Amino acid sequence: MKVPRLKSPPESSAQSLVLERFAPEETFKTKVYAALKHAIINMDIYGSSEPTWIDERQLSEKLGVSRTPVREAVAMLEQEGFVKSLPRRGIMVLKKTKSEVVEMIQAWAALESMAARLVVQRATDAEIGTLRTLFKDFNDAHKPSDHLNEYSDTNVVFHQTLIGLSRSQLLVDMTDNLLLHVRGIRQMTIGRDDRASRSIVDHLKIIEALERRDMVQAEQLSRDHALGLAAYVDEHADIFD
Repeated sequence: MKVPRLKSPPESSAQSLVLERFAPEETFKTKVYAALKHAIINMDIYGSSEPTWIDERQLSEKLGVSRTPVREAVAMLEQEGFVKSLPRRGIMVLKKTKSEVVEMIQAWAALESMAARLVVQRATDAEIGTLRTLFKDFNDAHKPSDHLNEYSDTNVVFHQTLIGLSRSQLLVDMTDNLLLHVRGIRQMTIGRDDRASRSIVDHLKIIEALERRDMVQAEQLSRDHALGLAAYVDEHADIFD
């Protein structure tokens, strides 16, 4: 008795079956890396002339993991220039020199001005409105110069939100690597020479340009605002004393 041969399925049916690979689960290393990087970015490393140290054993205990993923995450952060491991001393969060900080702020100016351009193209009116809401509590009775800590935090959130509204993950990632230093320098300088009062004026002008969908003006104002900080840092070496 002959066994009938099974016909192969038509080629088109195989081609119509589209499958995607499962996303691999995060490893302990990547989780520790993300948590540690976030914590470092939010440190105020320029608030003191003393170096900032990280303890590997404490990290391991606080995160509830062994030291191996901590060491792997630290190695990744060291490659990115965030930290440096020193034998028999520990892990030091790296500060930058004045010239390095000026270059970083200049790079930030280029990235944020592009972000402003993309915000005009991509963000909704409501999303742009969130930028104005950040400053709603500041007025003549509640001046930025009289509430420096509060305004300094709002200042950083403004810049992070502006970058985020660009909907460019690459811009977000690139500015994250600059944020540790740019954020610290902004906090150091915001209380000097009435910079807080001028800062909020700059921010509101940027928001107005975004609301008008004036791409060229929004881009220029964002760039000039950041370059103003770079020029100030360049002129005041005592910031790093």
